[in-house]
This record gives sequence, C-alpha cells and structure tokens, in this order.
Amino acid sequence: MGKVDMKLEVVVIPVSEDRAKRFYGGLGWRLDADFPAGDDFRVIQFTPPGSGCSVIFGKNVTAAAPGSAQGLYLIVERRTYRSFASFSDPDGNGWLLQEITTRLPGRIDRAATTFASASDLASALRRAAAAHGQHEKRTGAADPNWPDWYAEYTVREQAGEELPT
Repeated sequence: MGKVDMKLEVVVIPVSEDRAKRFYGGLGWRLDADFPAGDDFRVIQFTPPGSGCSVIFGKNVTAAAPGSAQGLYLIVERRTYRSFASFSDPDGNGWLLQEITTRLPGRIDRAATTFASASDLASALRRAAAAHGQHEKRTGAADPNWPDWYAEYTVREQAGEELPT
C-alpha cells in the first residue's frame, strides 16, 4: 500500500453557537465560514492564526454536549514542548497551549517547508543568522555561501532534523 498524504484539517467542537462565535472571534481567529441551512442547521468555522487546522461548530453539527471536548492542543511558539497554559471556552471545552519552536523529527515534511507569515520567516532567518555567526566563528572565516547555509539550516529546523554547525 502506498503512502497517503494526510492532514488533520477540521475539529468539531460542541458549543453554544453565538457565544462561541464571539469568543473565538475575540481570540483573533479567522472566521472562515458561517453558513446557515434553514432553521435546523448552521456551521461556523474558525482558524487560529498560522494553523493548518480549523474548528467548526454550530447548530446540529454534533450531538455532543457543549463543553465536552477536552485536551485540545493549540500550539504556540516559544519554548519547545516544555511550556504550557490552559483555558476553557465559555462552554467549558478545554484547550491546552503548548509552545513549540522546533518540531520533533518527522513532524514536518522536508520537501514542504513553508511559513505561515512573513514574521515567521523573519524569525527563522534571525535564528539562522545567529547560528551562522557561530559557524563563521568556528571556521574563522566569512562564508561566501551563506545563502545556502541559511536555507539548509531553515529547512532542517522546520523538519526537526539535526541542525548544521
């Protein structure tokens, strides 16, 4: 059986729709959809900034009780896998913020290196610049191929591979 590319794109959360729409919008999450279909169905979709996965909720989207989703991880970047904070939405669905700056090996496809924003790319370039400065100190010479070094560093960092020295 061949390898199939899979991505988790949407998570359904059980909420009271209008209160949740105000809450998740207030977090700065992007409203992707708000589609009613008659009086008995409505789907609302939000995506956190920089996320490849969205949440959906609404009227008759799920039979689960509002507030019953727990252990939802929302990853933020700062200190890899060691820093946590938690919160609950107004219906009681529990979220855990986990900080990640460098993904573990195998979490990012090396061939699909992307950045969610210009500031994410700028941060990656700053980290590469600092590491490259150390590289030049070790070699004792300026590196004329610094663009190649930066590119390799950035791709390896995103893929969670060993970084160049």
